[in-house]
Amino acid sequence: MGRRGKNVGGLGRFLTSLDDLGAALVAKKEMLLNSLELPTTSAHSELEHDKVEDVAQPPPLKKRRTSVLPASDEKYDASALVPRYASEEDVPSHLRKYFAQRYRYFSRYDEGCLLDEEGWYSVTPEAIADQIAERCRCDTVLDAFCGVGGNAIAFTKTCNRVIALDTSPVRLALARHNAIIYGVADRIEFILADYLSFARSYLSRPPKDRGRVVDVVFLSPPWGGPSYLLASPTKEPSKNPLDAETPSSEYSLSNILPIHGAELFRLTRQITRNVAYFLPRNVSLQDVSTLISPSTGGSTGDPDMIPTQRTEVEASSSTPERVEVEEEYLGGKLKALTCYFGGLVQGQEDMFEE
Repeated sequence: MGRRGKNVGGLGRFLTSLDDLGAALVAKKEMLLNSLELPTTSAHSELEHDKVEDVAQPPPLKKRRTSVLPASDEKYDASALVPRYASEEDVPSHLRKYFAQRYRYFSRYDEGCLLDEEGWYSVTPEAIADQIAERCRCDTVLDAFCGVGGNAIAFTKTCNRVIALDTSPVRLALARHNAIIYGVADRIEFILADYLSFARSYLSRPPKDRGRVVDVVFLSPPWGGPSYLLASPTKEPSKNPLDAETPSSEYSLSNILPIHGAELFRLTRQITRNVAYFLPRNVSLQDVSTLISPSTGGSTGDPDMIPTQRTEVEASSSTPERVEVEEEYLGGKLKALTCYFGGLVQGQEDMFEE
């Protein structure tokens, strides 16, 4: 038992020596850590502060802009209203013919110009719009059916002020969007209005209360959709434009929308004698010639029509009024006719101020 006791004592002495060794290791570890001790929190902060001052920090990330318009005009960005096609593969098959001519419509198309479906087949090609604008050079021009803005943009090149009307809030937004891309939106007054109502309201006021005097009215009313080439357009724009190269018959002014083309003209002539009428290339020239015939004065059958004074004006003129028909070609093909009246006709500029 004694030996056993001694053995236990030896084990006790062995454990004690381990404890001593552990204590020695802990003490040595503490000495090593003390020699490598990092600065206090305060000293560490000062060190980091010095580093911040020495190393330039990157600027905060800016929010990525997705608008194609300048920052000051982002609220007018209409990109969400219609699809914008970048390649032919994205375009519906019935619009590909028109997409292929996108740079003829808007030379700055790639900068973000937008068109709705009707705009693709109704917008005036830019070169033709510029030609019409040159002929309509004046102080204030009224674009009665502005659509997506092709003509309104062109008018800013030759007129001091443009009034652009349309009944569609989407097309009016697209017109403003496109005008901003061309940098001319500040010279266009965009008005959501029906031209007939606008004209009647304008004419119902005494001349002194009408505000801005309109020098020229540009009429480019709906022709009834692409089927106008058949001279029997439907009342709703066609969703399947025809590819006919030549018209099958004459187009009558009675097919103009929203009212008979002759009535539309007579109402307009009460605002100004200077009218540019953009019509299909197959329009009946006989219909056009009757617009300035003495027999066209007076009532038109429209109960809301304001009696015209055109007959009296004509009676006071020593020479008969003439109409000038301009053929609009693009790419060697006849696209449309523009009929000029009043002082816009070459040789009768003296009528402009009457």
